[in-house]
Amino acid sequence: MTHDRRTLDFYANEATAYASRSDATGASKALSEFLERVGRGGDVLDLGCGTGRDTRAIVDAGFKVTALDGCAAMAREAEKRIGVPVRVLLFEDLDYDYVFDGIWANASLLHVPRAGLPDVLRRVHAALKPGGNLFASFKSGGTEGRDALGRYYNYLKPWDLEPLLLAVGSWTSLDLRTGRGIGYDGTETGWVEVWAQAKV
Repeated sequence: MTHDRRTLDFYANEATAYASRSDATGASKALSEFLERVGRGGDVLDLGCGTGRDTRAIVDAGFKVTALDGCAAMAREAEKRIGVPVRVLLFEDLDYDYVFDGIWANASLLHVPRAGLPDVLRRVHAALKPGGNLFASFKSGGTEGRDALGRYYNYLKPWDLEPLLLAVGSWTSLDLRTGRGIGYDGTETGWVEVWAQAKV
């Protein structure tokens, strides 16, 4: 199994509260650079769109966007904000081939159990057009586990992520950046950002 039911149940139960909090914050800091890399008018997949905060910003910036989330309650919240259907799909069932100029996976793939992550990353790579750009962010730490709210995290270090990404396909560029941030549980943790471009 490449999803964690307890984590999905958490988001189903917290969707309304999560949406209210998300509405009070702006789009993710990395989004502008990501959209610049994709290029105006590109097709973007918001992979794990949550309540649609970043999805709305992508649409407003003039991009065509496909939004999906593994939690139906979160998808319904996103639909309220973006006005278009959101596909409910688990990451392990991702089924696109050479479709997207960019994939935005902000704080989403970090919930994929480690055993299933290689297959999910392979599906992500397959969904990109040649030259397509990927952004993904993960909480770092090195040991998989749960936070204080019971959500599962794969807690990957850069040196854990790099070989996983290189194993799933070819990249023209692959940049892993580290930093720190505060999540929904109010705890400050380390983060790893993946900036990658599929080989042309």
